Amino acid sequence: MKRYDVAVIGAGATGAAVAWQLSHYQLKVALLDRCADACFGVSKANSGIIHGGFHHSAAKTLKAKLELEGNPMFDDLQKELGFEFVRCGIIVVAYSEEELPALRKLYEQGVANKVPGIELCDRKRLLELEPKLTEAATAGFFVPRGGVIEPYGYVFSLVESAELNGVEFWRNFAVVSSEREGDFRRLRAADGRVIEARFTVNAAGLYADEISRLCGGEEFEIKPRKGEEYLLDRTSAARPSRVVFPVPTPCSKGMLVIPTAGGTTMIGPSAVMTEDKEETGTTAEEREKIFAHSRKMVDGISERDLVAAFSGLRPVLVGNEDFYIARSEKAPDLIQAAGIQSPGLTASPAIGVYIKDLLGKCGLALEPKSEPRKKLPPEKRARDLSPEEIDKLHADDKLASRIICRCEFISEAEIVAAVRRGHVTLDGVKFRTRAGMGRCQGGFCAPRIMQIISQESGIPLEQLTKRGPGSELLAGHLGDLEVK
Repeated sequence: MKRYDVAVIGAGATGAAVAWQLSHYQLKVALLDRCADACFGVSKANSGIIHGGFHHSAAKTLKAKLELEGNPMFDDLQKELGFEFVRCGIIVVAYSEEELPALRKLYEQGVANKVPGIELCDRKRLLELEPKLTEAATAGFFVPRGGVIEPYGYVFSLVESAELNGVEFWRNFAVVSSEREGDFRRLRAADGRVIEARFTVNAAGLYADEISRLCGGEEFEIKPRKGEEYLLDRTSAARPSRVVFPVPTPCSKGMLVIPTAGGTTMIGPSAVMTEDKEETGTTAEEREKIFAHSRKMVDGISERDLVAAFSGLRPVLVGNEDFYIARSEKAPDLIQAAGIQSPGLTASPAIGVYIKDLLGKCGLALEPKSEPRKKLPPEKRARDLSPEEIDKLHADDKLASRIICRCEFISEAEIVAAVRRGHVTLDGVKFRTRAGMGRCQGGFCAPRIMQIISQESGIPLEQLTKRGPGSELLAGHLGDLEVK
């Protein structure tokens, strides 16, 4: 049993940002997640948008305040951690005269929130900003500081940096019991592992209500709001240069057309309340709705470009659409971070600072480390290099020029590096490197990736999983394979 100053439950965007902030101080910190890797829960299916700060009132909601604080933090974070991030800007478009009053109200809220550079646009200006808008585009506004990010790359880099600076990441740690003994809380996992911590941060996403109950905290309920999203090939003629928002609905920001940071185009999400916290299937009915809606927004949308369909579950705090971030009144060693749905990704770096400061107010000694922060090693991505640069890398490392994923142009060296950083599932390697995210969706490269994972990790091929226990990729014994 190990003892820590802080245990952070949940390795999504919120928990990872908290752990990364705490890694700057002389503390013993544990990051716990029920899954086989970071970002395998709510954050995995995030739309990847860095929001502009106009959807909610900063004077009335914590989520808007932290969104506005978090947005500008991504420039420095990207420089330090190296994840994919593009400030492409956001345009919000009204597609009929009837939507103009709601559009104007949203724009005025952005002005009240002091959103930098927000600009009201007529149709002519909209088409200058985004020529691929359909004929129905009537008016809108532009937010230049909006952007797109690879959410899994962001979360992985936070966790890897935190680990490099002393945080201990406990994978497959599903908390099933909690008891407070003296100055420490004892947390027990389903597999019998136990740790103790002076303070616990509840960043468990869809399961934050259950963790709160286990820890003797407040009683509240988290309900999933399901959103289906569809990914179009990087060759799609529909890819816009900006994130295109419609005028929002009462329960969501609407179905969007998104130029992803990875070079593809994403449409969606839908917004449907559900009861099952594990059900992430997609349906033909929702697909038809999303494609039909997207065709009204941007020219060139075609189902022939579809390469992947998935859905995410947003953790809705029943009776409260705002973030719930506070010290528990019933369990004073517990910090609640619940109901973190959109714009949680944008707000996450600010949430990390907010919770770090909250822990300081609770009595946690925040003494900065005297030694410089250890930096993540720079990555050599084959897709970013010229043939001449790849040839130079080949001289020192022949794996750098051996392309495993041809759709996304990912080298064996990149896959080996991901496994050595602890990503030993097929999805973990996929999200860390983009191998398997292209047109064939791993149809050609998955077997070779599995072999690399096995060789580097020592895990037998027949024990490899897609996303952790229960998702084994092979049945029976495969025998010995050798690739020459």
